[in-house]
Amino acid sequence: MGSAVTANKFFKNQVVRFILSAGAGFVVDICAFYLLYHNFFERPFYSVFGYALNNYKLSLGVSFFMGVIVNFLITRYFVFNKSASTPLKQFIRFSAVAVVGFFANLALLDFFVQTLDMYPPVARITAALSLFFTSFFVHKIFSFSLSLRHHAGEDNSTSN
Repeated sequence: MGSAVTANKFFKNQVVRFILSAGAGFVVDICAFYLLYHNFFERPFYSVFGYALNNYKLSLGVSFFMGVIVNFLITRYFVFNKSASTPLKQFIRFSAVAVVGFFANLALLDFFVQTLDMYPPVARITAALSLFFTSFFVHKIFSFSLSLRHHAGEDNSTSN
């Protein structure tokens, strides 16, 4: 009985649910990045709309947005499911945050690969983990229009 209550309390915690949601998006993103980097974008550079892009940048562009879709769906229905905002408004806001997150990830990825000479798949993981906590608070407040009150122990019965 005690372990069921503990598990129930554990899964009612928004931070825990966000970690699980972001974790699922992270796994999709990282696996897709690795597969794209090693199996699809095998040349070092590609020309896209007249711009020369590294294979790791193209891999990030595709994998990141695959992870965003998975993350949005799980976050919408599992983490911040008491939001009064319409799903379209949430998706537009979530996507806006994702675009900013993409460029933050791209800047970190470039820094890790170009400056620190990191292997791109390892640099991708490092960049994503570096931005995790910022993402939680930005999505909670902006994407889903929820307050920061009681975020750590939220049971969704008192959400805004």
